[in-house]
Amino acid sequence: MIKKLLLGSAFTAMSFTACAHNHSATEQAFNPDTQRIKSHLFFLADDLLEGRDTGSRGHEIAALYIATEFAKYGLKPAGTDGYIQNVTFRKANLVQASPSFTLRRGDDTIDFAYPKEYLAGPSLLNTKATVSGEMVFVGYGIVADELSHNDYSDIDVEGKIVVTLAGKPSDFPSEEGAHFASGYQKQKYAADRGAVGMITITTPKNEKVRPYQSRLSYIHTPRMAWLNENGEPANSFPQIKGGAYMSEAAARKLFEGAPRSLDEVYAELEADKVPAGFALPGTVDISKTSTHEVITSPNVVGVLEGSDPELKDEYVVFSAHSDHIGFAKTVKKDNINNGAMDNASGTSVMLETARLFSEMKEKPKRSILFVSVTGEEKGLLGADYFARNPTVPVTSMVANVNLDMPILTYEFADVIAFGANHSDLQASVEKAAANADIELSPDPWPDQALFTRSDHYAFVKQGVPAVFMVPGLKSKDPNVDGSKVFGQFLSTHYHKPSDDVNQPFNWKAAETFTKVNAQIGLTLANQEEKPMWNEGDFFGNTFSKSK
Repeated sequence: MIKKLLLGSAFTAMSFTACAHNHSATEQAFNPDTQRIKSHLFFLADDLLEGRDTGSRGHEIAALYIATEFAKYGLKPAGTDGYIQNVTFRKANLVQASPSFTLRRGDDTIDFAYPKEYLAGPSLLNTKATVSGEMVFVGYGIVADELSHNDYSDIDVEGKIVVTLAGKPSDFPSEEGAHFASGYQKQKYAADRGAVGMITITTPKNEKVRPYQSRLSYIHTPRMAWLNENGEPANSFPQIKGGAYMSEAAARKLFEGAPRSLDEVYAELEADKVPAGFALPGTVDISKTSTHEVITSPNVVGVLEGSDPELKDEYVVFSAHSDHIGFAKTVKKDNINNGAMDNASGTSVMLETARLFSEMKEKPKRSILFVSVTGEEKGLLGADYFARNPTVPVTSMVANVNLDMPILTYEFADVIAFGANHSDLQASVEKAAANADIELSPDPWPDQALFTRSDHYAFVKQGVPAVFMVPGLKSKDPNVDGSKVFGQFLSTHYHKPSDDVNQPFNWKAAETFTKVNAQIGLTLANQEEKPMWNEGDFFGNTFSKSK
């Protein structure tokens, strides 16, 4: 009852539009309150919320807190139930004793050992998943017409199990390659051609980046997917009945007696050649058992209505994920993954940005949508659900600014906007950053394809130009190496209980980052033309048709 009272439409009349920091849209002056940012962050990262895991009570508390803050600022509810947009998920866990993988070749039978020789994730589609059939090696298993690449050319995989290399060809562009080589896309290529299963094998390059042994730490991790109107997991392919991820030593056995050995295939990779496909001898039987449960978890959505009679029907979207990963599997006393940087910091900055806009005497011309999403840590799920089931027309979303894991421990002199180079957001962000006396720097890690790895990408896939904003690596203090600080966070605190409020937060950095994001939102909301993809850009050409 309390939740309904707070989040119902009756509460929308409340508006705390204090006059202390009112500025016109033309003045472009923002004065963030660092004490408010700190208060948001300390609450969201408190042990009380138990790591804000998707579907947990702790995350429900976080969502309620965010919704009441939206109401406090006078934002209009833009969810499906007040500020809330509940998302229904299926959660699957693998029964660890259940996986079975048998290779039959002539009179020989080989039983592979789980998890020593292969990995099997839980099935979201069936509690008992089985697949049997002949195998076909299909290289990387990628179809990319834009890059003149088709691993399925002249290969029949109807009713068969495809065997693919992990990763992508070395000459693929980083961000485009990340799209083509994603697990979803590889399954789609296989399913579209009639395959019934998929086996992925590691490569020497892949082993350097993420060794097979390191994957063993995640065998108990559940899988999740949001459920569509038919109650089925979204983004799934029912015709792909099962599969496995194989170690290098185990994969060699699949290639015994084949036209080429696995070592010969690896040699082609070393020479930057794309190996052609061929049939593999023998048949395989793969099975596993999973448990299923249905959970719900909320997105939180509020809107600041624009001031222009026509442009107010267009929306600049700010997004930040409020979930984290819950409890750590550890014998240590501190087992709560508080997620202070990831992503209480980004959520807190978004909340303060919303407050600053709410207190402007002259509101921006376009409306500004603030979306706190769930399930980012489970695969960008809440953002994907919202982008595919938006509470405002997706065609009216002109841009997305995503805030995820800003490292706020030193005074930075620049910001990075991943993805800005794909649209004219580049110029808009650069202009806005200059208004906050901050430089815009290029992506320092283009090979990591970060443009495809946070919630903004769900909006990109619906045709919305987007940027993923983080503080840059340049420090105002010559004694601080921003790159080193970022690396230390990843190696020491990322997805660990130590990502808590005991880290050395720099609240001046939080203030600056909020100023930059407010300036970006204001620039995008007031500029005459809505942002556009660059002419000929792959992401614009691929996804903008959906708008």
